[in-house]
Amino acid sequence: LNRGAEAITAPFYFGVLFFYATIKINQKSNLKMQNDREKFKMDFIKRLIVFSIKIIKFSETLRSNKIFYSIIDQLVRCSTSIGANVVEAKSSHSKKDYIKFFEIALKSSNETKYWLIIIKELKLKLEIMDKSDELLNETIEISKILASSVLTLKGKK
Repeated sequence: LNRGAEAITAPFYFGVLFFYATIKINQKSNLKMQNDREKFKMDFIKRLIVFSIKIIKFSETLRSNKIFYSIIDQLVRCSTSIGANVVEAKSSHSKKDYIKFFEIALKSSNETKYWLIIIKELKLKLEIMDKSDELLNETIEISKILASSVLTLKGKK
């Protein structure tokens, strides 16, 4: 406020000062929220990359049996599709297009759960069951994040 503002009556002065301070706080808060959102997005993409790599490495342990070839193929395709669609969403041309990529990622995540459950229920070796369980839990967490994101983007949350 400039020196002339001192002549303004006290209630008005405090009102203007409070309003000004509120705007400042909201601008800083919005900037912090925007930075937090960007950090979350980058962390989520990194998480999806690590997840894809874990699935690929896990799939290699199943390659010894020919019967798993089609399951492995589907598992690798759908699990790596999750991250690919989330990354591809960043270059979408509209909000509708952006949402569609997240919906596809969610569908791929659900398919990944299906294949991991199949592998787990085959009850092969204990280490394969444990690893499939670990990956299944990670897939469930990823699915929850994606589902929440889709609802938020559609304005239903």
